[in-house]
Amino acid sequence: MIEILITGGTIAKSYDEISGELIFDEEHLKKMILQSRVNFKPKITKLFLKDSLDMDEDDRQMIYEAVNSSSSKKIIILHGTDTMVQTASKLSTITGKRIILTGAMIPYAFKNSDALFNLGSAFGAIGTNESGVFILMNGTTFKWDEVKKDKKLGEFVKKI
Repeated sequence: MIEILITGGTIAKSYDEISGELIFDEEHLKKMILQSRVNFKPKITKLFLKDSLDMDEDDRQMIYEAVNSSSSKKIIILHGTDTMVQTASKLSTITGKRIILTGAMIPYAFKNSDALFNLGSAFGAIGTNESGVFILMNGTTFKWDEVKKDKKLGEFVKKI
């Protein structure tokens, strides 16, 4: 069984026409799973909906506990991109599971979003048996400690 943990991030945001702000839309993941046409039903667990810049150590501990106590050996975490590496670092002591953190630079609700591509790529990458913590963005799976977000390029790149 594959479990998806939802923590928020850009991937789950939508535009509120009244306030003019980005807000979280809990329905996005269901739509994305239908659109990806995967032939399995993942377990979905919503932990919270936050921008990753607003996450603190208590939030990362909640993610850690959810992953560590999950009966699933394959876990995808939908997460904001700004602090994805910090959360991955927190999870790095968990063994015997394949953990993939992914998100989006552009919200799913927006044209030209990378959200569906990243989620679909995570579904494909979660199937391998290598355990550990990985970040999957831009069609590339990185070991958690070999990646950084390049804010100028707007993508994740291998650390040099």
